[in-house]
Amino acid sequence: MIRVTGTLIWYYFICKRQVWLMAHEINPFQNDPFLEIGRFLHAESYAREKKEIEVDGMKFDILRSKEKGSIVIAEIKKSSKFLESATMQLCFYLYRLRRIGIKARGEILVPQEKKKFEVDLDDEKIVKLEQAIVDIKNIMQAKKPPEAKKINFCKHCAYAEFCFS
Repeated sequence: MIRVTGTLIWYYFICKRQVWLMAHEINPFQNDPFLEIGRFLHAESYAREKKEIEVDGMKFDILRSKEKGSIVIAEIKKSSKFLESATMQLCFYLYRLRRIGIKARGEILVPQEKKKFEVDLDDEKIVKLEQAIVDIKNIMQAKKPPEAKKINFCKHCAYAEFCFS
């Protein structure tokens, strides 16, 4: 069974080649400085929050209960540069939660920039997300990864050597 994850949604909105690589368990260079910075920020930021919460095969960075029992899930990102990708990843989690009867809202937290972005799942995002899920499944089933294309993200990508050596 093909399982689309929040991480694959994140990659889809940045680089479709990364979707194929991750789906085929070809992992990026783990000592990449940008990955290490992200892991450090995740570990050190929002220390008083409940982190790494798993629900129905999803892993949220933060889960909070708000007033009147409402639920907020949050993703910690090192930059707001990829806000669309982060927003769609969070919408994927909200979409999946809604499908199992849990209404929640989301936040993207960018500690280095001291920014917080509210994320709500609306009809437009649902359509975009459902199309992305179909596309991701097609990418995952392909025998080869999509061709490497040089984009702005490449200079900070842990897969760069794999794609352009």
